[in-house]
Amino acid sequence: MYSTIFSGALHGVNAYLVSVEVDISRGLPAFYMVGSLSTEVRESRERVTVALKNVGLDVPPCRVTVNLSPADRRKEGSAFDLPIAVGMLEALEVIPRGAAEEILFVGELGLDGELKAARGVLPIVQAAGAGGLKECIVPKANAKEGAVIPGICVRGAGNILEIMQFLTAKREEREGILPAVYVNTDSLFEEGGNDGKAQPDFSEVNGQDTARRAAEIAAAGFHNLLMVGPPGAGKSMIAKRIPGILPPLTLEESVEVTSVVSVAGLMEEGEALVTKRPFRSPHHTISQPALIGGSTVPRPGMISLAHRGVLFLDELPEFQRIVLDALRQPLEERRVNISRTGGTVTYPSDFMLVCAMNPCPCGYYPDKNRCHCTQPQVRRYMGRVSGPILDRIDLCVELQQVEFDSLKEKRKGESSEAVRERVNRARQRQKERFAGTNYRFNGDIEASAIETYCRMGEEEQKCMERLYGSLQLSARAYHRILRVARTIADLDEAEQIGVEHLMEASFYRPSLEYWS
Repeated sequence: MYSTIFSGALHGVNAYLVSVEVDISRGLPAFYMVGSLSTEVRESRERVTVALKNVGLDVPPCRVTVNLSPADRRKEGSAFDLPIAVGMLEALEVIPRGAAEEILFVGELGLDGELKAARGVLPIVQAAGAGGLKECIVPKANAKEGAVIPGICVRGAGNILEIMQFLTAKREEREGILPAVYVNTDSLFEEGGNDGKAQPDFSEVNGQDTARRAAEIAAAGFHNLLMVGPPGAGKSMIAKRIPGILPPLTLEESVEVTSVVSVAGLMEEGEALVTKRPFRSPHHTISQPALIGGSTVPRPGMISLAHRGVLFLDELPEFQRIVLDALRQPLEERRVNISRTGGTVTYPSDFMLVCAMNPCPCGYYPDKNRCHCTQPQVRRYMGRVSGPILDRIDLCVELQQVEFDSLKEKRKGESSEAVRERVNRARQRQKERFAGTNYRFNGDIEASAIETYCRMGEEEQKCMERLYGSLQLSARAYHRILRVARTIADLDEAEQIGVEHLMEASFYRPSLEYWS
């Protein structure tokens, strides 16, 4: 007997439909699987046969052939266990023929028949809806994740017996066996996000007004930020509070972020959507594949897990130079292409880069009372960060040790909510400015469109000409100053860039004192 069951496979952060074709015939007992399969997919035959046996369904001696179509695309993961098992049950006539029609199945089977969580359920359910399927049966742990996609019925199952009972029941009785899962996406975006924990607030930061201002500008235009200062000055503290001044994720952005997290296999059990801006802070010993993505079986890296959020690189010079230089292309293109012999996948990487570093190996340059580093030592330390990476940093701010009076001051600083309101207003101005284009923030403006969106008067042009020569700017740095100046003007609610905006933007360029 022959049967066809629908499932889905991942390609990057997207998915496509897979037809699981099962044929059971007489002959010497055998179990063949074809269709460009990885090792974990081929191992399904052992998991499926033992799971069916342990729930009381012995497979008779027969020849089983399973084909995963399209056969020319590589299949990875363990989520094909369930559709293979359902296909075998239909081919053996344990469930009625046609009972699984227009239903997509995804899930890994335990040897006791339990249905375990799978990676990438959200994009697979999206692909099912786009392919015209009506229902999806997924593990209970992934049910809420899949249910956020509108227009398709998602049901969560705990084991293979529940699915058998569901498929053998009459259509009108099925709802009582595996009820459809519904998720109110509006309630997920309430204050507190997924876990109800309050985010760190900027009011807890004492002093460092310049760094706070730079963080606000970076958040308003989605610019990259570098903070240089001695240990304990508050660099990490400020970085951790930047997600709190970014606008909340929209539903569309949340689905994008959740897709990446789901494909990476990092979704918490029962979690429906990632509703907070990501904040990823990898250790400086991270490898290039872990940061950028890849490995033998391509997986999203840290830059993709930080999509729509913040990637914080603390102790920047301690990262391997080859790892940092790999950020160049993703910072420009907002995506990363991973090529392997099995094909090429693309992961999104639209993140805000925030970096922190000490000014020298001991951390206290240029304080001669505490720093005993020589000039060559300082230059070598700072030189670990390449010029091309520095050229992609929009804002660089120097932090000093916090004064004692600032620490003891009872008056709290401005809250994240107040800063976020200004950031939101600036973002709204950018949204109106870029309506009908591919741009979203000032940080996205391409060099070819600078003249259109960053217009300057005659006085501003003369100012920019002087800055270009005195700061020895590259063409990229020139354009970045204009983008930052446009953001500062938006924060000031100014229609046109002024000299004061250009001067403030140029103030945040990396200092030649450190990198000369």
